[in-house]
Parts: sequence; structure tokens; C-alpha cells
Amino acid sequence: MRTPPLISIITVNYNGLELTVELLNSIRNLSYKNLEVFVVDNASKESPHPYLSEHFPEVKCIRSEANLGFAGGNNLAAQQAKGDFIFYINNDAEITEGSLEKLVALFEKRPKLGIVSPLICYFNESKGASGDLIQYAGMTQMNPMTARNATIGEKTRDYGQYADATPTAYAHGAAMMISRKASEKVGLMFDNFFLYYEELDWCERIRKAGFEIYVEPRARVYHKESATVGASSTLKTYYINRNRIYFMRRNYSGLGFLAFTLFMLFVAIPKNVLTFILRGPSGHAKVFIKAIVWNIKDSFSKIYKQNPASQSALAPQFKRN
Repeated sequence: MRTPPLISIITVNYNGLELTVELLNSIRNLSYKNLEVFVVDNASKESPHPYLSEHFPEVKCIRSEANLGFAGGNNLAAQQAKGDFIFYINNDAEITEGSLEKLVALFEKRPKLGIVSPLICYFNESKGASGDLIQYAGMTQMNPMTARNATIGEKTRDYGQYADATPTAYAHGAAMMISRKASEKVGLMFDNFFLYYEELDWCERIRKAGFEIYVEPRARVYHKESATVGASSTLKTYYINRNRIYFMRRNYSGLGFLAFTLFMLFVAIPKNVLTFILRGPSGHAKVFIKAIVWNIKDSFSKIYKQNPASQSALAPQFKRN
């Protein structure tokens, strides 16, 4: 019998040991055994490594003394990963039986496939009689003027409407598998984003390098993020807005970027500033302006001007040890 491909599973922990343990238990219970598992700790207040070393000796732990963000944390493990495929998954998610096999099978069926996400469902709002509540069944392409896109299937019940693997504009950072062939050609996620938009930027590079991006609904992950989103923090307001502009600067040019710039100047910026001011002194207006100013200052940087389809100048490439 043929040995299944080696899969490197990477997750990042930040003050969330209990969630990480639940994820690792879900991985341990899978029938797919040709795995190496990495937990990257992003400078948690208390290192989880003593506990993980005792209870999960098969897991490779990496400790960062600084919080490197989503991409930076994942990149630490990616540089050590030996797998034929690398599966990135949030520590607040759990993998269902058979999902890894289905993702690998799609790669074998589609030689040009670069990255794929499973169907992602909300953990706490799922598994009821009315069907799982979907968080992600694919994404639409970014609107070049507004820098907005839509998540397909979000907050709808699963009644089998997403049954087949289909192309999608973007994978989802909560759970995504990339082939070694694609990762070696494209490179690591760009860690200047820190939070939000990293995987969208990565998918743009993957697509420009000639690879396909798919969602495979027959593979399923349950994500413990709540479907009911509360008030945004100023941290989220800052990075969402900073990185939306940053994403457009890196991936669009010419008339497309001009249309986006005009939309920002005459629609998005006035509307958002007025909205934040009317909501009261919560600090959102200040961090929103700070996000705009960051991009103006960064426009003099040479880093963002690097060709998004070939990131070798910015980050180490994946190599087998």
C-alpha cells in the first residue's frame, strides 16, 4: 500500500493553551497518521511548551519571544516543515475525520492546484438538527474600487448546497492547505500585514504564479469563532483599514488603483471618519486616520513594491531539511 503524503500541520498559539489542546486532540484522533505537527507560541504570557512537551510529545514546539502576528508566527514553522503539503489551521478550530484525505485527493486530481480550504463552519452554532452554520464556502474576487469582497455561504445553514470542490478567489486563513510545489515557488506569507489580509495577499501571489485556488466542501473544519460579532476593537479597526489599503497597493496598479484611491478619498475616508465621530469618543476615528497615515508614510518604502508573485527577496523559501 502506498504511503500517504506527509502533511505538516501548523498552528499558532497566543494565550490560548486550552483551545490549542482541543485542536491537538482532534488531530491525534484522526486516522491520517503521516503527520508532523507544529505549535508556534507567539509570546504568550506563559509558555505552553512545558505542558505540550509532557502531554503531546509528538508535537514540535517553537517559541517566539515577540508576537509576530499571524503570518510571522506561521512562517517560523513553515521554514522547518518537511511535508509534501502544509496545512495551516487556527488553534481555535478542530479538524473532522477524513478531511485531510479529501484535501490531498484534490491535489492529486488537479495538478495545478496550489492552495485549498475546507468548508469552515461555526463550532458553537453547528451540529444541530437544522444543520451546521457555515462560516466559509469560498470567497468572491476583490472589488478593485472598494477593496471589498464577500464570503460565500457565510451564516447560512448547510443543507448540502456546497457539495463539490470549486474554484474560489481566496483561501481562508483559519484552515488552508498549500502544496510544497506552490510554496517553494511563491514563498512565505508576507508578514508586514501582522493581522488580516495576509492569506488574501498570498492567494493573489499564488494565482499570479499559475496555480489554482479551491474550496473543498467535502472536507470540514469547525471554527470556534462566534457568528455573533461584537463591537470592533480599535486594534481591529486599525489593522483592517491599514491592511485593506496595503493589500490594494501591493496587488493593484494603473486604473484599478486610481479608482480605489478616488473612492477612498471621496467616499470611504469621509464616511468612516464621520461614522466613528458620531459613535462617540471610542478612539476608532483616531486609529482609522493612523491607518491612512501609515500607508502614506509606507509609500516611500521599497518593500511593498516587490513583485507580489515572487517574494523570495522578502522571506526565505520553503526547503526540505
